[in-house]
Amino acid sequence: MSEHGIRDFLVAKRKAADRFGVTDSASLPKNTEIEAALAEYQRLFGGASHVESLHAQRRAALQAMRKLRAFQPRLVGPVLAGTATAHSDVQLHLFADSAESVAISLMDQGIRHEVTARRVKMNADRVLEYPGVRFEINDQAIEVTVFPADGIRQAPVSPVDGRPMRRADVSELEALLEH
Repeated sequence: MSEHGIRDFLVAKRKAADRFGVTDSASLPKNTEIEAALAEYQRLFGGASHVESLHAQRRAALQAMRKLRAFQPRLVGPVLAGTATAHSDVQLHLFADSAESVAISLMDQGIRHEVTARRVKMNADRVLEYPGVRFEINDQAIEVTVFPADGIRQAPVSPVDGRPMRRADVSELEALLEH
């Protein structure tokens, strides 16, 4: 995941299983174990370059969140968790009555973007597709998922541990950057 930029845990597990000839999926590690191993790998081998890369991603996230403050932005995913690689996109959740309002805000600010869609697991039985946008700030890819305005109350399920996804607002991200 770290070296090849694989973001999906299942894809990484399958690739590793194929590489090592493992056929029993029950013997594959849990996502939480993979995330812990990835964090340890980065601590041991990433050194200053990992810290610098993560800091740059978090600064880009903060800049994007400030530009999109009207939509109550939240940072999620590996950049928040500290396990992001140089290949990781900054992932944000926004909350708006319409995804078009986010696109219009970006256009008004002169930020080139593309409209996207993302499938999000809300609970064990429900996967929904939400609109989004993708753009860059300081050479960092920003991947935004736009939830309904009331979506701030229910976070999607984390692909790592199956619990509600951790979300950080601007003040929490500022505190991370100061730390």
